[in-house]
Amino acid sequence: MDRDGGSGKPGTSGHQGRTPMSDRVDRRSFLKIAGTSLGIGALYSVAPLLGADGEAGEVARSLWKKNGERLKPFSFVQLSDTHVGFNGPPDPLGTQAFERAVEMINGLRHRPDLVLVSGDLTHDSEKAGEHAERMRRFKEIAGRLKVSAVHCIPGEHDAGLDGGALFRDAFGPTYYAFDHRGVHFIGLDNVSRAKPEVGPEQIAWLKKDLARFPASAPIVVFTHRPLFDLKPEWEWFTSDGDEVMNVLTPYQNVTVLYGHIHRHHEHTAGAARHLAARSLIWAFPDPATTDDKKPLPFDKDQPFKNLGLRIVEEPKGRGAEPGRPTINEVELTMREYAGTVGINQFLKEGASR
Repeated sequence: MDRDGGSGKPGTSGHQGRTPMSDRVDRRSFLKIAGTSLGIGALYSVAPLLGADGEAGEVARSLWKKNGERLKPFSFVQLSDTHVGFNGPPDPLGTQAFERAVEMINGLRHRPDLVLVSGDLTHDSEKAGEHAERMRRFKEIAGRLKVSAVHCIPGEHDAGLDGGALFRDAFGPTYYAFDHRGVHFIGLDNVSRAKPEVGPEQIAWLKKDLARFPASAPIVVFTHRPLFDLKPEWEWFTSDGDEVMNVLTPYQNVTVLYGHIHRHHEHTAGAARHLAARSLIWAFPDPATTDDKKPLPFDKDQPFKNLGLRIVEEPKGRGAEPGRPTINEVELTMREYAGTVGINQFLKEGASR
């Protein structure tokens, strides 16, 4: 998978000599999460303050120019938990949802620049050669995406058996950073160690990576496990997540994207917003409703049930709370949104209102 703007080595990224921004860029103008959690994951729209007046708008325009990038908003998609190689009662369809997601992304009217995959690309196997073949199969399906780059980080099913060795052979480093059109992207690995943690070496790397950026820099972190204690007894946490977030705390424009929990979730702490994408395999239940971490049953009449569509819009209308986007959830099923046509209908101007 290409890593646009980066060298593919931990601790390096493209577009050196970034111009510091002297004023804060409003978070809503950085990541207009006009996005979608399509059961295909999430489509995010990133728009700089190109139309804004005043110093903040000029700072944003300067940042994009100094990076040598076009003054143009862009979008990207987050996919998660494709589990290539899994076949069992919770979801007997194998890669069908993943392949449908690729079709949908390729059919979007405004094609995204990037696809981020937040872990569990494959389902692990101890059978000789089988896990490597599953990674090859993932790359074959992801290779159909008509985007400029696909960026992957591992989940525990990719890296838990061998500390990420096979993943590195197939995809490159398990953590890295890159820049794209003025936004700094950071892929973090919280699955390759014996514990669910990022670890001191990677945290030291993160501090070094961020040191050259001003507090107002727009940052997107993508990782597998949540960086906060969502449901520790279900292993929905990162043991040193607080340390990671302490490193990110000085930054005013931070979005953390993750997977692992196989369901939509949003969480805000300080200036950082955490967003989970739905999986492309079975869904887990809401932990607020049960203590039983068992995949939701497969519905043969609605095989993509619980893989949904999320439209997140800027707040609008009387009573809208500034900085709190409007979220519309629509369940995606094969019957209702077969192929690309249904998705494109839904995403047309005003279709979610």
